[in-house]
Amino acid sequence: MGMGSKMEGPSTPAIRRDPYEVLSVSRDSTDQEIKTAYRKLALKYHPDKNASNPEASELFKEVAYSYSILSDPEKRRQYDSAGFEALDADSMDMEIDLSNLGTVNTMFAALFRCAFYCMTICFQNYFALFLILFCYSKLGVPIKTTISANVLEEALNGTVTVRPLPIGSSVSGKVEKQCAHFFGVTINEHQAESGIVVRVTSTAQSKFKLLYFEQDANGGYGLALQEDSEKTGKVTSAGMYFLHFQVYRMDSTVNALAMAKDPEGAFFKRLEGLQPCEVSELKPGTHIFAVYGDNFFKTASYTIEAVCAKSYEDTTQKLKDIEAQILRKRNELRQFEAEYRKALARYQEVTDRYTKEKQSVDELLKQRDGIHSSFTIVKSTNISGSGSNLSNGSSSKINGDESPGEDGGSDGKDKSGKKKWFNLNLRGSDKKLI
Repeated sequence: MGMGSKMEGPSTPAIRRDPYEVLSVSRDSTDQEIKTAYRKLALKYHPDKNASNPEASELFKEVAYSYSILSDPEKRRQYDSAGFEALDADSMDMEIDLSNLGTVNTMFAALFRCAFYCMTICFQNYFALFLILFCYSKLGVPIKTTISANVLEEALNGTVTVRPLPIGSSVSGKVEKQCAHFFGVTINEHQAESGIVVRVTSTAQSKFKLLYFEQDANGGYGLALQEDSEKTGKVTSAGMYFLHFQVYRMDSTVNALAMAKDPEGAFFKRLEGLQPCEVSELKPGTHIFAVYGDNFFKTASYTIEAVCAKSYEDTTQKLKDIEAQILRKRNELRQFEAEYRKALARYQEVTDRYTKEKQSVDELLKQRDGIHSSFTIVKSTNISGSGSNLSNGSSSKINGDESPGEDGGSDGKDKSGKKKWFNLNLRGSDKKLI
């Protein structure tokens, strides 16, 4: 099930103000009051709405930083007890929950936005954007995008059109780029107890987001969860599962980053992207979902459906079991990685020694062959000069010694009867004379 992920946020503001003062809330404010205040201010200073106002960007950062403290119970307790010093002493990594804005503020999103603005200024066309998308796709890193501020503001103001989506039904449609179609799913007490699943698929492999909104105090809707579509087979899909037990979502960005950082060890990080969802059940009533067109160039075709888990008890149990197995496997891989790294280092050490030992043996044998060849009275030049004679089996003359003569050999046999080219005709003529 998708949700707004807690991603590492911007740097700490140079001058840190009281988070309660920044969000204009009291120290005894509830979590919901803090969240509502954050939504309004974040929308007010959202970069999409203040592109030409640098001051708004700094205020947006300050609001997000303040919310990162007050939205976390432990950080809020530390701040209330000892101020910023307690947070600094704890050396915490500031995380900003931008789920309520639908903003996934990864470094890739920041790079994408920066490069997009710079290149479009230079080229003033979509070719710049195409180049950026192409480069990121080649790196294999999913491009995290933000939801349009206009969509979020309309939802918060309650001015959106909500279409009914009865349990057990489906609706198909096409949503324009950076726009959203809203649906109301009404569930009774029995259905709420059984569990609800909302899924969106696209046979056209469109890129979209599935959004879930909570009812706001002023009658509008605040974004609570989001799920980016992912390709599975020949379709793209996204789903949210409210089944009364902890359900997990897979963040493919974690896997892609691990692959880019360490291709050989990326296998051990494949399950690290499994993140727990914050919401596991829905109460009876009407709940608002939306399909957001997450493509810069074209509309998104989709089919959204809502089902009661009562009719899928076996499937629900299988999901629970398989995710439990995945979690166990993730722990096993974490332990195995240490063993693998140790064995890999040992293997590298052994292979390096193998290469050195092979070179050493080859050198020793080469020296031995050189010593063997030193036992000879034949000069290297004579050996090379007589090589052609030795190769055809002919006798060689060494140190002026001649081979046995024509009239006799060392065995005393008379070889005068042997015919030779220079006396064949003569002997033939002698016979004629006789």
